[in-house]
Amino acid sequence: MDVKLHDIGEGMHEAEILHYFVKKGERVKHDAPLVEIQTDKMTAELTAPSDGIVDEIHFELGEVVEVGTTILTLMTEQKESPAEEKPTMPSWKVNKPVQQVTAEALPVNRAMASPHTRRIAREQEVDIEKITGSGPAGRVLDEDIYSFLDRQKESVLGLEEAVPEQQPLSKGKEQPAVKTIPFKGRRKQIARKMTQSLYTAPHVTHFDEVDMTDLLNLKSQLKQGTARQDGRTISVTAFFIKALQLCLKEFPIFNSKLDEEKEEIQLEPFYHIGLATGTEEGLIVPVIKHVEQKSMTEIHREMKELTKRAVENKLSSHEIRGGTFTISNVGPMGSTGATPILNYPEAGLMAFHKTKKMPVVIEDEIVIRQMMNLTLTFDHRVADGSPAVAFTNRFIHYIEHPHLMLVELI
Repeated sequence: MDVKLHDIGEGMHEAEILHYFVKKGERVKHDAPLVEIQTDKMTAELTAPSDGIVDEIHFELGEVVEVGTTILTLMTEQKESPAEEKPTMPSWKVNKPVQQVTAEALPVNRAMASPHTRRIAREQEVDIEKITGSGPAGRVLDEDIYSFLDRQKESVLGLEEAVPEQQPLSKGKEQPAVKTIPFKGRRKQIARKMTQSLYTAPHVTHFDEVDMTDLLNLKSQLKQGTARQDGRTISVTAFFIKALQLCLKEFPIFNSKLDEEKEEIQLEPFYHIGLATGTEEGLIVPVIKHVEQKSMTEIHREMKELTKRAVENKLSSHEIRGGTFTISNVGPMGSTGATPILNYPEAGLMAFHKTKKMPVVIEDEIVIRQMMNLTLTFDHRVADGSPAVAFTNRFIHYIEHPHLMLVELI
């Protein structure tokens, strides 16, 4: 029985082999983990489709395989009735005798842990089977790995103190070695996707600025008004997302995807907003589905939860699929402008940059206002500069007059 790489996410074409949980000749049970893979967006495990014995492992760790490719092969056991004539032996059984599996080879009491926790253990060169889990039913957690490492450090602390400090090398005797970073996994997948986007869709980026003063005042008022109740607050990004959804409804061309084979532009009937999120392993884009059906509070809550799960590498395939438009809020990091690459095949991406107090002329008077730069990147095959400017102006109007959003929600 072939165990193939199947599509576990929209647009997935290939994945990297990260880790095998089994060895050739090992007996496995139905639904037991076989191999861990890394796509451009997530880490996942492939499990055994039935009981059997691992016959062949076709790829080495670090290799990239395409969807539909057989990763490993299982020999499945077939029960026969004594009255029935034995069928002809399959070729793989004729050519390859069933391997003898000793009790030591069986995966007895395999430690329970998530793919993320197993990856931490491998990176730290820790045998996860030796760790006692503190989670439900003895599940090994990330904290258990780090506690184990701390205990190891403490056990060798005395030895380290006894070793005399080494003198630095004299100049000219030996040059420091060049450090390298593996170009694989999510980083490599991101590179491929960005290259595909940049060389497929002609990018145009429109720059503008927006007065954030009234929106920040409204946010502050809402926070003060709810603090006495349950401490709820609504982030500025939640307002951005709702304003964008309203603008996309008015300018549906930016909520579309171009199908070149069918020669048609598909205008999406719903609004799924992706959140560009930076993690230690690279950029990932969780998606808030059906923004048009959600309140500000719901958007805020779901945004926080998705961002947290993204950083912890716990997103499911459903949570990263189906985006129709993407936002990137890089302002908190100090950005003043950028030309982002589209989250292909989406047609638009808006980035929000640093907000700072600036002198602004209003009705011939100089006043201090909270100003923010923003950029709209769009696919020039489906939209032109004029609708891009109009779309951005409409977004600015909602942000500078936030009460209009509230009227739209009634």
